[in-house]
Amino acid sequence: MIDVKELRSKTPAEVQDVLVGLAKEQFGLRMQKSLGQLTQTHLLKRVSRDIARVKTVMGEPKDG
Repeated sequence: MIDVKELRSKTPAEVQDVLVGLAKEQFGLRMQKSLGQLTQTHLLKRVSRDIARVKTVMGEPKDG
C-alpha cells in the first residue's frame, strides 16, 4: 500500500514516476488475470486503490 505522507513529500516528477510504475503493475496483473495465471486477485484492487491515492495527492494544492 502506498504511504500518502511519503507521497506528499515527493516532487511532482517523483509522484508521476510512482503513478507510471503502478500503471505498469496494473497492466501486468490484468494480463495475468486474462491468461488465468493470477492467483492473488486481491492485488488488482490494491493497485487500483493505490493509483487513486496517487491521483488524489497529485490533485491537491501544494502548500507554500
